[in-house]
Amino acid sequence: MNHLNFIIMRRGKSHKAATAMLADKEFYLLKEAIELLKKTSTTKFDGTAELHINLNIDSTKADQALRGTITLPHGTGKDIKIAAIVSDDKVKDAKAAGAAEAGLEDLIEQFSKGNVDYDVIVATPDVMKKIGKVAKTLGQKGLMPNPKAGTVSDDIVGTIKALKAGRLEYRNDKHGNIHTIFGKISFSSEQLEENLVTYLKMIREAKPVSVKSNFIKSISLASTMGPGIRLDVNEVIKDL
Repeated sequence: MNHLNFIIMRRGKSHKAATAMLADKEFYLLKEAIELLKKTSTTKFDGTAELHINLNIDSTKADQALRGTITLPHGTGKDIKIAAIVSDDKVKDAKAAGAAEAGLEDLIEQFSKGNVDYDVIVATPDVMKKIGKVAKTLGQKGLMPNPKAGTVSDDIVGTIKALKAGRLEYRNDKHGNIHTIFGKISFSSEQLEENLVTYLKMIREAKPVSVKSNFIKSISLASTMGPGIRLDVNEVIKDL
């Protein structure tokens, strides 16, 4: 047996063992789901806590689309790589705030060549016209700066610091799903719970006026490469 097959076999066994922990119930309350999330993590590295929500919305209707930002009380545990598209006089401050790279023409040239190795790209309003020629490239990667996502701001230093501290963008896909992270498996159960409750409250409060029936259809948690843990939506939402 070669090394790769051995790793795959070990992962398979670990995943089966983790899934077996969920055999007793189909749905879980929030606290027990958090505990299972930590127990079913199968990676040797510090895995990510993932949240998957399915909403009862029509994503083709503009008034039912969800998009905005949220700052989790304990951050995400992820060190994000930020590029700041700013005028020359703001480069030094942007880098001091935590941007991995900052600039204008040089960054735009870099992006035009397809070199977009960043988690988030931010910009000031005054440079948005110049970003036009790389808008398609950035848009295809979901990185085009946008005021609704909180990535276009006159306060570029504050924006970068907030992102580094754990501010997230939320946005539904065409199927009405929101996929996000809410911490690391190494976080305490209390920290994960507080982050998760903060996120779920925000989603509930963002319910479009035109949605009359049940808004949140399903909620599930998972660790990196771990099994999905389905929450009892009615009980969880009732306790928020």
